[in-house]
Amino acid sequence: MLAWVFMTGAIVFEVAGTTCMKLSDGFHNIVPTILMVPFYIVCFVCLTFAIRKIDISVAYAVWAGVGTTLITMVGIIWFDDPATVMKIIAIGLIVAGVVGLNLQMEHEPQKPAIESAETENAV
Repeated sequence: MLAWVFMTGAIVFEVAGTTCMKLSDGFHNIVPTILMVPFYIVCFVCLTFAIRKIDISVAYAVWAGVGTTLITMVGIIWFDDPATVMKIIAIGLIVAGVVGLNLQMEHEPQKPAIESAETENAV
């Protein structure tokens, strides 16, 4: 459960960092430019802790897919990005892929990622 809390943090801070990237206007606005760095550092720290318990393939897909979906919504709502039919369909496919990976993960027997790597290296 804690791994998913870290995953949520990774997504939130990635979206915050990407939003600051847009607000920085090519590094011309100093506050969002400075905020990008700690947001991305916290994002990757959270993601690192999340992948200790979540399969890396699932973690990366969730992180990238949910982050992409959220930043697309931020772009549409706050930055007047166009909300085209194709964009909405593509985001729907990303969400479907993330849900599919999570459903697949629930049906697999779980083994701790760190212990399995240590066992393989010991052989």
